[in-house]
Order: sequence, then structure tokens, then C-alpha cells
Amino acid sequence: MAFEGLTERLQNAMKTLRGKGKVSESDLRETMREIRLALLEADVNFDVVKTFVKTVRDRAMGSKVLDGLNPAQQIVKIVNEELTKTMGSDASELNKSPKIPTIIMMVGLQGAGKTTTAGKLANKLKTEQHARPLFIAADVYRPAAIDQLEQVAKQIDVPVFQLGTDVDPVEIVRQGLAKAEADKNDYVIIDTAGRLQIDEQLMDELANIKKLADPTEILLVVDAMTGQNAVNTATGFNDKLDITGVVLTKLDGDTRGGAALSIRAVTGKPIKFVGEGEKMSDLDTFHPDRMASRILGMGDMLTLIEKAQQVSDEKRAADLEQKMRENSFDFNDFLDQMDQMNKMGGMESIMKMIPGLANNPALANAQIDPKDLAHMRATVYSMTPQEREHPDVLNPSRRRRIAAGAGRPVQEVNRMIKQFDQMKKMMKQMSNGNMGALDQMVPGGLGGMMGSGSGMSGRLGKMAVNRMVRQTKKNKKKRLKKNKRRR
Repeated sequence: MAFEGLTERLQNAMKTLRGKGKVSESDLRETMREIRLALLEADVNFDVVKTFVKTVRDRAMGSKVLDGLNPAQQIVKIVNEELTKTMGSDASELNKSPKIPTIIMMVGLQGAGKTTTAGKLANKLKTEQHARPLFIAADVYRPAAIDQLEQVAKQIDVPVFQLGTDVDPVEIVRQGLAKAEADKNDYVIIDTAGRLQIDEQLMDELANIKKLADPTEILLVVDAMTGQNAVNTATGFNDKLDITGVVLTKLDGDTRGGAALSIRAVTGKPIKFVGEGEKMSDLDTFHPDRMASRILGMGDMLTLIEKAQQVSDEKRAADLEQKMRENSFDFNDFLDQMDQMNKMGGMESIMKMIPGLANNPALANAQIDPKDLAHMRATVYSMTPQEREHPDVLNPSRRRRIAAGAGRPVQEVNRMIKQFDQMKKMMKQMSNGNMGALDQMVPGGLGGMMGSGSGMSGRLGKMAVNRMVRQTKKNKKKRLKKNKRRR
């Protein structure tokens, strides 16, 4: 996932400060050195790193942080604030034209995900603003570019204006804008051509389209996985076109984070959106403060809440709460919850947004195998409607039949049912106001069902996993004492 390497390095850099009642200047120097190395390794622009480290060091020294209370926490706070500032401080909204339509010009190099991002943006406008966007297919050079745009548009039911590959792109845009005006489309998204690298011919064409269309937004799509090259691309396009914003794609890949930390500082233009996934819904507004918290392993609860709100249904949520209170949560509800978590990006994505669980060493290797989820789903689908609604009827013979139907060992089915029962008990306790129930949940609960090998804790802080481990040890000691008494 994005930023994991940077997060680990930054956490290690500040580890020496933790637990110290006082931080010396030499401690601060060593920490700043490690932070500098961490940022450079993440492919952050050298000048940005130099300015960042100097600012953090000056603030720590100038405000007498070293002599104050909790100096380590104050330095982490300064690092967090400066990371946020480097990436732009506040989220940057999409500009809207006072007259219809608002014209958005998508630009970028080949392979950055420009066409897919255009589809995600149109989908976002449709779902959040009930907009009526129109695509203009102005890439007449790349093989099958128009076909790709039409396939993307079909997924989200958005019309495409195209005149084939033998017409000049500027003329296509001219006629496309006339079509949008006639059809009263409130947004026009122009999918322009890309190249493998910036060249004069490409820039002249884009400049001509800009002159004709007078777009409200010129969004540059860059591949976050290219690191410093993404910053160089942004600088090149900005110098020629004066872009209004950047969209970072493939942020869910093995990216080191350098582009996100450098682009705003180098170009002065904001990152407006980030793409993390292949689905049309996987485009999020870029929040510098939330990203800074994620980079420092502090989680991102606001984004998690927003994702939950997007996939939740008030009536279904109320029905689920009632079932929890009545202890009637069944396997149909369990499947529904799995679907909702999948829509939110999956269990791994959710855990990384929870403070304390994000990049927690105890969960570092808790990779969730999609096959485990598929096996669980197959197991539930092998049950009869009665068995799903009334798990208590699952006797040994029924379990053997379910295992055969799902093609899984009966031991795996038994383990899943046991974990389901544990989760039911925990949810019942929670619904009665006992939030400590989550802390008492031993490894193998909901997390175990998801293949992580570790249950989730109710406290969304750093002590979550440790508490579960301690509770497990306590339970083990109690069992040992009980066994001794019996003897």
C-alpha cells in the first residue's frame, strides 16, 4: 500500500524520542537526519526535503519544545503540521463555472490512467452532484483510445461525443462543446491525447484546445508510482498550460509517496483528487491533513467515516442494530457486512485508517487473502435459507454437508461458525453499551474471520492490539488456575 515504506521510516526516526522526558539537541539532530533520509528514500524532491527538515528543526528549537512537556509528542505534532502544509494545508475543491457547462480538460502522459480517471470523475459528479456530464473523445492517436473511453462511459451511463480518428482534435472539441450546449450538459470532460513524454507537438495541440474551450479546470493526471518523474511531468505541463490541479493515480500501488509530498511545493498547484483502486468509485478528494496523519501512521478516521456513510443505508443500519440487540444477527447479515466492507476498500484498507491499527507492528503481516473471503462466501452459500437464518441448527451432519458443498474441510467450517458465534456475543455486549467487549475479544474474532489472524479492538488507539494480547494471557492464566483447582 501507499506510503508504507515512508511511514515505517518516519516512525523509526522518531522512535528514539519516545519515552524520553527530555530531548537533547543531539537527539533532535539525529531524528532530523533520519527524517531527511526517509523523505529522500521516498523520492521526495531534494529542495522540498531541505526546506521541510530546516523548518521542523527551527520550529522545535525556536518554540523551546525541547525544554517543554512531552517534547517527543510536540515534535511529532510539528512534523504532522509541516507535512500537511507541504501538501497544501486544505483540500482544494473542483472549480465550477458560473455559466453552464463547466469544462474540465484532462491532460497527462500515456499510461497515467487519464481515461479511467475521467470516468471516475464523471461518476463522482453524477453521484454527488446529480450532474449530467458529457465526454469529448479528443485522443485520436492512441490505438483504441476512443473505444476505451466508450467502455468506461458505458459503465457509468455517460454519453460520449466522438468523430473518429480522422478529424482534428480541436474540431472535435468545437463540435463537442456545441453538442453539450444543445443538450444542456452541466459538465464537459475532454479526454485529450497523451504521449510517452512531453513534446512540442503535444503541447501545441493542448494549447490550441485550451484556447478554444477556455476550460474551468485543467487537471493533470500523474502516476504516483513514478515518484520524482511525476513531479517533473507536473512541472512540464504546468509551464506550458498553467494547470489548475493534479490527480494522483495508483496511490494504492507500491508508491513511495514522493510525488504527493513534492508536487504542491514544486508547482504551487494543488492535488485535487487521488485514485486508489480500479472501481469507478475509487476517486477521493485529496485532504492534506488526513494524508499527513496516514503517513505518520496516525490513521484517517474522517475518510473512514465518509466511506462508511457512502455505502450505508439508514434503514439497514437500524435493522442491524435491532438484530444485535435481540442477538438475532445471522449469516445473511454477515454476508451483507462483508459486501459493505468490500465497498469501503476491504478490511486491510479499513484497518489502515484506524488510529493505532494503521501500520501497527502486530498487524504488519496481517495480509488478508481474497481467497479466504471467497471461501467464507462459498461456505455461507452452501447453507440452506433456514441454516443461514438460524445458525443454531447447524449440527455435525449439516456442517459436513456444507463443507462438501463449499469444497472446504469440515474443520474450516467449524472454525468459521465458532468465530461467528464469538462475534455475535461481542455484538450483543456492544449493543448493551459494553464497549469493553471489543477489548476482550481474543485473536481469531472478526479479524480472524477475515484471514488476518487477529481480532479488532474497540479502542481505536495504539493500545488496541496489546490489550487483546494481554486479555488472552489473562484468560490462559485463569484456565490454568481452574485446572489446578480441579486436580
